[in-house]
Amino acid sequence: MKFILAKKLHMTQLFTENGKVFPATVLQSGPMTVTQVKGKEKDGYESYQVGFGARRAKNVSKPVLGHTKAHGVFAHLKEVRAPHGDTAPHGKSLGEKIEVSTFVPGDKVAVSAISKAKGFQGVVKRHGFGGGPRSHGQKHSEREPGSIGGGLRNKVPKGMRMAGRMGGERITVKNLIVLQADPVSNIIVVSGAVPGRRGTLVEIKG
Repeated sequence: MKFILAKKLHMTQLFTENGKVFPATVLQSGPMTVTQVKGKEKDGYESYQVGFGARRAKNVSKPVLGHTKAHGVFAHLKEVRAPHGDTAPHGKSLGEKIEVSTFVPGDKVAVSAISKAKGFQGVVKRHGFGGGPRSHGQKHSEREPGSIGGGLRNKVPKGMRMAGRMGGERITVKNLIVLQADPVSNIIVVSGAVPGRRGTLVEIKG
């Protein structure tokens, strides 16, 4: 399984040689370092931990600093496990570098990130409700949810679409295509939109 961490930069569009245009997201990656390797004999499962991004040592707790000091001080640590049902060994070694060249144009990837948090929102923005009629004497119910149904014994059913906090959730977008992968500038460009704001940490799996 291919895996790398990156930060979202911005969106753009790319044209192919035959004139086809792709909406695209530009991601800033960089070499990741394998900081820990877990095996079935000792830990019961196959996985490896990677460090990504730079951080000052004074801003890292001593246990984490002691854990990674042989390889550097990282802003992010992420454990990567094999997909469910995959028993093949990951083949990573301690201190190994994982670079952008792992991916090549044409690869299909799944991108995961935390979506933009929008705070407490009403049903029109959160669920796409149409609101009430804009005429015939109504006054303050243009964006109200309306009735939630009768016969519920004064209870709100679980899963009822109502106002509440919106965004700030982990979202995975599948079947995106790698359009560019530049190992010199550590830039990956994928088709389509990626969750999150600029600077959001993004996980790319192939």
